[in-house]
Amino acid sequence: MTFLLIIADDFTGALDTGVQFAACGISTKVVVDPETDLSGDRAQVLVVDTETRHLPAGEARSVVLRLAVRARKAGIPYIYKKTDSALRGNIGAELAAVLEASGEERLPFFPAFPQTGRITRGGIHYVDGIPVTESPFGRDPFEPVQSSVVTELIAGQTGTPATSLPAAFAGSIPGYTDQKGILVFDAETPEDLMETGRALFQTGPVPVMAGCAGFAAALPRLLGLDTGTPCPLPRLDPRLLVVCGSVNPITLAQLDAAEQSGFARLRLTPEQKLSPGYWKTDAGQASLPAIEAMLAEHPRCIIETNDSGGNGPTAAYAKELGLSLEELRIRIAGALGELVGSLFTSPALGTLLLTGGDTLLQCMNSVGVRELEPACELERGVVLARFTYKGCTRHVITKSGGFGNRELLLELADRLC
Repeated sequence: MTFLLIIADDFTGALDTGVQFAACGISTKVVVDPETDLSGDRAQVLVVDTETRHLPAGEARSVVLRLAVRARKAGIPYIYKKTDSALRGNIGAELAAVLEASGEERLPFFPAFPQTGRITRGGIHYVDGIPVTESPFGRDPFEPVQSSVVTELIAGQTGTPATSLPAAFAGSIPGYTDQKGILVFDAETPEDLMETGRALFQTGPVPVMAGCAGFAAALPRLLGLDTGTPCPLPRLDPRLLVVCGSVNPITLAQLDAAEQSGFARLRLTPEQKLSPGYWKTDAGQASLPAIEAMLAEHPRCIIETNDSGGNGPTAAYAKELGLSLEELRIRIAGALGELVGSLFTSPALGTLLLTGGDTLLQCMNSVGVRELEPACELERGVVLARFTYKGCTRHVITKSGGFGNRELLLELADRLC
């Protein structure tokens, strides 16, 4: 029976949390279906991507509530609500849903991911030393973070009380058992996360918890999960194709650095990104041989959806089509998925790196894959996963848009060689 259910709101986040367990040799599966069967014995750790990040808060709450209620009925002893380490999405609504479904009085929440420069100090969330609203995540065109004060962010989506608490000191958390609701813990180091987790478990079992991959990395030890032998790193094709649907400035800087280091770079046109079913049209089919030729000629390639010098042309075309921001996001991700699906069996396709949860989801949908098995982290937030496609095991590298240093893509390409 599944021992721990992790509920994530997007695909890359589900993987970067699930891999914290898989890397310890713990059987872990990641599925994209909030209605998935919870009664089987698929893995010790089951990660469910609910795809609720972009939904209205009320809808997201309902999806997560139903899943958490089913988990309790299925007898799963622990639930971990995975949240975005930059506080994007319906965090307050989804935390409240898990707490309600559990019947518990309190839900410990650890927003921090110190390993990637994301910390919580005095109840304020920071990214690389600045409040999250002043970081690129506060300027995201699709899902800007509205408050750096975590309890304020939660209060904007739910009436469930939220309280900010310091990290444990000397093995204790003063006043913890007197508090109810969502308890937001500070953490500035991985040691803070582990120390606070140990203090919580000294008070008894903690059936529901929340946080990102940072605190999840401490859970194998805190929960006493049996660890096995991690799978060895497979031999990967040294050719690398980066498929990017992210508009995050961190990722854009990585693409620029990669191009300057010799990566071939293809920017899709507004029509290729926004015309439904483009890659199945005569024009789309006529474009594919040139893309395959690029992959065959260049061992390191990028296909992306950002316009050169800003996304003005795409925005203008979207306005001409009467598309909302949400429709724009969906069409771009769908177009990337269809393109990757068309290239998937090409002999010119080497190792695939997908950045952005929407991109990953649509690319997997294009080949009918709904379940992935995380294998290991190549870098923080960069996950190698495997899946079965047409009877064969294939691998894909995934990365959240906001993770990594400027030279990350070049470093990964060098590792493949």
